[in-house]
Amino acid sequence: QVQLVESGGGLVQAGGSLRLSCIASGSIFSIPVMGWYRQAPGKQRELVADITSGGRTKYADSVKGRCTISRDNAKNTVYLQMNNLKPEDTAVYYCLMRVIGGDLATYEYWGQGTQVTVSS
Repeated sequence: QVQLVESGGGLVQAGGSLRLSCIASGSIFSIPVMGWYRQAPGKQRELVADITSGGRTKYADSVKGRCTISRDNAKNTVYLQMNNLKPEDTAVYYCLMRVIGGDLATYEYWGQGTQVTVSS
């Protein structure tokens, strides 16, 4: 079993910055993919960004140039640095990790979610 703990959300004014973190712990062999998703009220959950163990990244068009995803493999941690935040970035942000467990099977785990609210 793997647990994800997110932190870093909050209330910020438009144009401000936040840094989200998500730490995984438990029976982990490796984590091929780490990512961040978000879900705004009344909308579907959508990909914000993800990163492979090799460092390849993918971003939603809406956040390109404003967000940077990074990971620390030694700490099983993924970060999302968000700059120049806009009111439309307001959502609950979830981390997702695709984990190869100690049994060498692949699992997907979600964080509990952290609220990001951007005021205009």
